[in-house]
Amino acid sequence: MNLVLNLIVVVATVIGSSMAFPQARAIARTRRVDGVSAAWIGVSLAINAWWLAYGLGAGIWALVPVSVISLALYGVMAGFYLATTGPLGLRGMAFGAFVLGMVPLPFLLAGGWALAGVAVGLSYGVQLLPAVVASLRTSVLTGVSSTTWIIACVEAALWLVYGTAVADLALVLAGSVGVVMAAVILTRLAVTGHRPFGVLDPRRRVGLATTS
Repeated sequence: MNLVLNLIVVVATVIGSSMAFPQARAIARTRRVDGVSAAWIGVSLAINAWWLAYGLGAGIWALVPVSVISLALYGVMAGFYLATTGPLGLRGMAFGAFVLGMVPLPFLLAGGWALAGVAVGLSYGVQLLPAVVASLRTSVLTGVSSTTWIIACVEAALWLVYGTAVADLALVLAGSVGVVMAAVILTRLAVTGHRPFGVLDPRRRVGLATTS
């Protein structure tokens, strides 16, 4: 059983470390940020910093490498995003990092890492929420990397399994929320691709007109 759990941690760590890479690469290559939320990038920086602190504080060392690598990748993504949008993206990132990303702070001050860990787990939903909202509100999603969200879904599922096995509520909450949030974005992409809601492929329109 321990071997299986250790394997899950290793796989989740490797996968989690690479989650931000496809999105950062997509922005760097295309210079398109349609459907990508600046607030999501900002809160992701903050929440990964919280996961790093929680891993160190609670002695869950598997969280340390994935948090460090993720912080670096989100930092690179933030740089490319701002290089593309200019100062326009800075306000959203600041809101994500210093407002949404500070949700665990009062819990840490009130109850230490035991309580803060639960808040960090729930805050994974706060981290992904701006990305979900952007994917549902933005008419075109050419800047969104589906690979990032496939990785996010798989990683969250692995941490959910591990958190359940070791009875860590923070990881169970984070895993559950992560699976749901990533699934929403992947469903949006699967249904419409990078097109707006309700826009049919011209070939489908022709087919409908012929059969009517």
